[in-house]
Amino acid sequence: MPIKNGKQYIERIDRKGIRLWYNGERVIVPLSEHPAFRGLIRTQAAMYDKQCDDRLRDIMTYASPSTGEPVGLSYLPPTNPDDLIRRRKMSEIWANQHHGFLGRSPDYMNTALMSFYTASPVLEEISPEHARNLRAYYEYCRENDITLSHAFVQPMASKMSGPADSKESFVAKVIEVRPEGLVVSGAFLMATQGPTCEEILVLPTPSFMLGEGQVNPSAFAFAVPNDLEGMTFICRESHARDSGYDHPLSSRYEEMDTMVIFDRVLVPRERIFYYGDEHLCDRLFQEGHFHAYAGHHIITRYIAKTEFLLGLLQALAEEQNSESEPSFVAQIVKVMAVLENLKALRLAAEAGGSSTPLGHYVPALAPLTAAGIQFPDLHEEVMRTIRSISASQLIMNPFEADFNSENQTYLEVYLQGLSSPAKDRIALFRLAWELGGGAFGGRQNQFERFFFGNGKTIANRMYDCCEELNEYKTRVFRLIGINGKTQPPEAVL
Repeated sequence: MPIKNGKQYIERIDRKGIRLWYNGERVIVPLSEHPAFRGLIRTQAAMYDKQCDDRLRDIMTYASPSTGEPVGLSYLPPTNPDDLIRRRKMSEIWANQHHGFLGRSPDYMNTALMSFYTASPVLEEISPEHARNLRAYYEYCRENDITLSHAFVQPMASKMSGPADSKESFVAKVIEVRPEGLVVSGAFLMATQGPTCEEILVLPTPSFMLGEGQVNPSAFAFAVPNDLEGMTFICRESHARDSGYDHPLSSRYEEMDTMVIFDRVLVPRERIFYYGDEHLCDRLFQEGHFHAYAGHHIITRYIAKTEFLLGLLQALAEEQNSESEPSFVAQIVKVMAVLENLKALRLAAEAGGSSTPLGHYVPALAPLTAAGIQFPDLHEEVMRTIRSISASQLIMNPFEADFNSENQTYLEVYLQGLSSPAKDRIALFRLAWELGGGAFGGRQNQFERFFFGNGKTIANRMYDCCEELNEYKTRVFRLIGINGKTQPPEAVL
């Protein structure tokens, strides 16, 4: 089947037999009914409905090269700048619906899978079977509109337990090779949206080996349904609440992060994308241009979120009668400047892209990496500004139920704003609390800080992007006469 709608998404999630634990108890009710998951499921169902809207179908889908049926445009491997812009316009519709709060919206993982698919020739050189598997899986997800999650981060204890080929190590690895597939054991952290997806892509960073030339049991990539026998998901505490008034963000956008454990899980042979060669992981990421394609998707989310945050800051300032104060203007224009910079970086990435030998168009990586460096700091600064503008009003905010109690008159008199009724004013500050002081906002801030790697990783990625550094250095040396390479003043001018 081609694209799915929201009802079909919910039905697929509810019929999964996932082994899921929350707060020490096995979750046995349909996930669309569970308070930790139903708000997000409703949000993503509405997103899937968008792509089935006749008014948006041409923007959000393209004709399947296999069947001609409409499939999600986030699966499209771009071959020219126009394709890249089409992909961006599609993502803008979903990003503006969730205001950038969903870091693992379905189009993110679709983009990741697309990038690996474009690198399938790398596998062809080493294992044609694995290359066929990857291409077939990409087509399966595209043609069935599969909702994906992924797992790759391992617990510190696993990574420090020794080389993968030692008996003492409990790093995620293949413990048995069978004709029908690989038996895998190990644990992964931060499988965001692991329960609210249909399948999970597993692609860990391989651990080191004791000897060269050996088959590395920790070097693998595969994708499986999230309810295979032997798989267990353990949830963190949910920040979701049902009331859209009391908890306007977490009731809609709370993405559950899970620890997923593989206990002798048999991965079918046709779902394995590589095994044993630790260098293939880097090659898939690099030659599939994962960071460029994913970065292009992410910057669109950054822009949507920054626009929402700007609107919130302005609304808070007006509610506090401080929108014309120089201190507020100085704060908000910094956010406005970064927003314009993000838009310019996205345009630079699209216009400055290049074509691969296989004919795929890749956005320029340097502008997108620059955005990844700038946005986490902006996000933290906005959180501080929210707390500063809101002052004590951020704390004392009654529930919606209080406005329906015998205390309603008191609240309407004493909590009204200069031009807004009390209930509207409190709704705004409850939103501000979720971001600036609540658990949902704390998770968002931490998530954005490490979304695309830690600071050192992103800095190294940015440093590696600049191939002109030596040329810039040469200009300095020429000016001051080092190595006899002087330039006359007029040449410098």
